[in-house]
Amino acid sequence: MPATNPLRDPQTQGFRYLGILGETTGSTSSWTGSPASGGRREPVVLLFLTLALLGLSAVGVKDRFTWFLEVAPILIALPILVLTARRFPLTPLAYRLIALHAIVLMVGGHYTYAEVPLGFWIRDLFGLARNHYDRIGHFLQGFVPAILVREVLRRKTPLRPGGWLFFLTTCVCLAASAAYEFVEWGTALLSGSAAMAFLGTQGDVWDTQWDMFLALVGALTAQLLLTRLHERQLARLPRSAPPL
Repeated sequence: MPATNPLRDPQTQGFRYLGILGETTGSTSSWTGSPASGGRREPVVLLFLTLALLGLSAVGVKDRFTWFLEVAPILIALPILVLTARRFPLTPLAYRLIALHAIVLMVGGHYTYAEVPLGFWIRDLFGLARNHYDRIGHFLQGFVPAILVREVLRRKTPLRPGGWLFFLTTCVCLAASAAYEFVEWGTALLSGSAAMAFLGTQGDVWDTQWDMFLALVGALTAQLLLTRLHERQLARLPRSAPPL
């Protein structure tokens, strides 16, 4: 009876993707590293890096309530990603973008969006009237979910790359952005002035519209720039991962 190659055994595909076994191209892994060489297991590294930065962001925060509101999406997303990682591992691109978005949220929570030093630097450099760090956050609010939504639709529906996938991905990102604005609105109604730093309007009466517009721009940009890379990574994913 021929020996079974564990790297081609469907039961090990999900483990290989997470770095428990290496996803190999020849003798080395395409992104997690070869287990024989003790290669890096990127999803795990990103997880612990995010947790470490989350803890660091909680030290010396300007406003504890605002910090909690800003990092709440991270506290919700991380357990979901961990629980679904074996059954539905994401592409490296998706995991990296999630980590990037988490860092932006943590920085905004630590300083409050209206007082992030990077935002002041951008304001002074371009002669702007206000701190625009929150614009970066809302751009990523469309940019990152676009890849996640696209990934789920590609893997769980018959949709192929093209117009309908692009359109529906954009619609879902816009809906998520609008839902987040409802969350901000509800939080402000319930907590009053305590949520002013969370809203981050800085006196801009069109802040909500700008937030949703930038999420739209982010969703469009991600799809236009990253579709080819995303498709290549989707093609390398394990085929045996069971449904969500």
